[in-house]
Amino acid sequence: MSSTIRHRIAAALAAVLALGLVAAACGDDSKDESSSGSGSEPAAAEAPETITIAYQAIPNGDLVVKHEGWLEEALPDTKIEWKKFDSGGDVNEAVAAGAVDIGLAGSSPVSRGISQELPYQVPWIHDVIGAAEALVVRSSKVTSLEDLKGKTVATPFASTSHFSLLAALDDAGVDPSSVNIIDAAPDEIYAAWTRGDIDGAYVWNPNLAKLESEGGKVLVDSAQLSEKGHTTYDLAVVTNEFAEKYPDAVTTWAEQQNKAVELIKSDPAAAAKAIAAELSISEDEAESQLGDLIFLDASEQVGTDYLGGGLAENLFASAEFNKELGKVDAVQPESAYTDAVVTTFADAAAKAKQ
Repeated sequence: MSSTIRHRIAAALAAVLALGLVAAACGDDSKDESSSGSGSEPAAAEAPETITIAYQAIPNGDLVVKHEGWLEEALPDTKIEWKKFDSGGDVNEAVAAGAVDIGLAGSSPVSRGISQELPYQVPWIHDVIGAAEALVVRSSKVTSLEDLKGKTVATPFASTSHFSLLAALDDAGVDPSSVNIIDAAPDEIYAAWTRGDIDGAYVWNPNLAKLESEGGKVLVDSAQLSEKGHTTYDLAVVTNEFAEKYPDAVTTWAEQQNKAVELIKSDPAAAAKAIAAELSISEDEAESQLGDLIFLDASEQVGTDYLGGGLAENLFASAEFNKELGKVDAVQPESAYTDAVVTTFADAAAKAKQ
């Protein structure tokens, strides 16, 4: 992570601490109530006046929920504010500043957030990233990762794509400093590609598909990296304070996310229609991009491979990898990552379907 971003997060956290928000959000009681396997339910609370949700332009169930207005329908007395962000690193900054209640961020930025003790927890897995993120190059002369030496490659810093790019280079024995890696938001990457400013990019759909349609060649994708132990996810985060104060609202949110996953699995064309409208792409493109991601319903998510254990192990391993690369200053004890991943709300959503 760049020193600028690190300083901005540190400053934002200091401001939150000064307001006393972190103390309220990170108390031991809130962790006990929301931790997986605790066996206790948080006390019911009235519906919040407003829920501020950080979303990203990623073709998954979150966009279906947004487009269909399901959360607004389920919580008629609550104002739902959807705010678009370019990357998980930006979502982390917004959480640190107290600007959002629920957000979407990739597993790498979430592992960094936990490492930096951001006051949030992971209640849901939006998707397991497969071929939906990839390293695309424009030159026919670039046939291997070693050929990237001296080339300019763009990726959104502190994102899963950034993590995957560094993991791919590490696996190939290529020093990242030998590649000119620049920070750019997904839409900026597409613009830089069309201008000929970059030689390649590690990015996700829909911009990945745009680069491929204009002659880009995939050198490696996140599905291939997953086979080598570098699995990445799009995750939901909810602030500890919000989850403790409004557990019923978070459960309702999880139920709508589960409804979206079930629609994707049972009627992908219908889900693609909603996503196409949100991303301004064709329905065929949206359905194709849905196929590059792996979706898990609530009952699957609470299993030991995911929210029930495996995801926390993945986040801890990602944190250690980021520490080795100098992207985080410190790694928290493994228990911090375990405590941050909760089954409470996905389990409630699964039971609501029974």
